[in-house]
Amino acid sequence: VQLQAFGGGLVQPGGSLRLSCAASGTIFSIDAMAWYRQAPEKQRELVAYITSGGDTAYADSVKGRFTISRINTNNTVYLQMHSLKPEDTAVYYCRAWVPKDYWGQGTQVTVSS
Repeated sequence: VQLQAFGGGLVQPGGSLRLSCAASGTIFSIDAMAWYRQAPEKQRELVAYITSGGDTAYADSVKGRFTISRINTNNTVYLQMHSLKPEDTAVYYCRAWVPKDYWGQGTQVTVSS
């Protein structure tokens, strides 16, 4: 199973980005999917989580600004990010439980003027 993330880039404060992550390989079903991020010199942290049934959870720092969603038929998870702040700058990673967990390669998000 491979996860490939897309959509990172440079955005000004207050801007928006949408990340996507597609899982491929021998997949019968995917349980939960999630986005994590890791800023320089900081530990990797959970940003958002979504179950196979669509239940979601968010880090307090992104509630109301980020939305996680998934399309089960194409094994893809999305992270819509609005009102981005400089402190959102990090490498963003997707993770999926199939049920063994797999990680994507990461995509850089930089929020700067």
